[in-house]
Amino acid sequence: MAKILITGGSGFIGRHLSHELVKHGYQVRILDALIDQVHQGGPVTLDGATELVRADIRERAALDDALEDVDQVVHLAAEVGVGQSMYEIARYVGANDLGTAVLLEAMIGRDINKLVVASSMSVYGEGLYQDRDGRCIPNARRKTGHIAAGDWEVRSEDGEALRPVATDETKPVDLASIYALTKYAQERQALIFGEAYAVDTVALRLFNVFGMGQALSNPYTGVLANFASRLATGEAPLIFEDGEQRRDFVHVGDVATAFRLALETPGIGGEVINIGSGRAYRVADVATLLADAMGRPDIRPEVLGKVRKGDIRNCFADISKARTLLGFEPGSFLEGALDEFTAWVRGEAVVDNAAQMQRELELRGLVS
Repeated sequence: MAKILITGGSGFIGRHLSHELVKHGYQVRILDALIDQVHQGGPVTLDGATELVRADIRERAALDDALEDVDQVVHLAAEVGVGQSMYEIARYVGANDLGTAVLLEAMIGRDINKLVVASSMSVYGEGLYQDRDGRCIPNARRKTGHIAAGDWEVRSEDGEALRPVATDETKPVDLASIYALTKYAQERQALIFGEAYAVDTVALRLFNVFGMGQALSNPYTGVLANFASRLATGEAPLIFEDGEQRRDFVHVGDVATAFRLALETPGIGGEVINIGSGRAYRVADVATLLADAMGRPDIRPEVLGKVRKGDIRNCFADISKARTLLGFEPGSFLEGALDEFTAWVRGEAVVDNAAQMQRELELRGLVS
């Protein structure tokens, strides 16, 4: 069975993917820097069949060792967080873009037949919209003046509020944050490399991933983890804008399956593929559902009425392509997975850093 290198494999998604691959008979090696923001200095537990190389993705010598005898690569290593990327720009560009470049150089001349890179729904910026006549608007953006006036909606040139619809891979990229820019650079580097060196390369554009194992004390991680951290410490979840914005939440187990399918499916080199649940959820509803699941129906979300620079209004996935090319089908949805998630949260030591995150953003004028 093939030997897989997972960069960033000790992170949230990487741990689930490692277990998924080992369960299906693969040999797995992990390269991970184990940064404190993600791991909080806690112990790293690996599947018994998994090797760990502790190193930064930019360390060429360590990469050379990690790639020895590897057949396929899953590239997850990245700094993650829209808000933080807007002020720690060098950190994000260095880890995400330079890190990817060092990995690709290290792969040249090796007998590696597959590369699957984790991209992000953030590359779309706003998702797809339709006007009142059903015409698709692929390049919708909010106007700064409207946002300043507290109008959060995405509107046409004549002021009509547009209707969000599921976003497919044909939607043009529209980069609204430094994080989005780095993720797009990662996927394009990988796809260009794959075509040049005949390595079957696929980019999976992940939507909002949730599940057991998220870094609950990292305020720049997923929105569900942020809400859970607040609730676990008796604080109200903090919601930017008005809570009506819509997102797609996909279970980490389904994401791990999608990566395995991408490794196993021939003939898909050069493709970018959405991985989501195919459902749209209002952020305010998610906070309320989670509070109820955690036994804190008395804690309602705090709606801030402020916007973060780099945030978008609506984006949720059309997963038709994943179904067609990969045979991917989500098995766990938010509504049915919260009991498992909250049971795990109750057993974790949680430090709520959401207020600190908000202060950091406001200090730099990134919240208005």
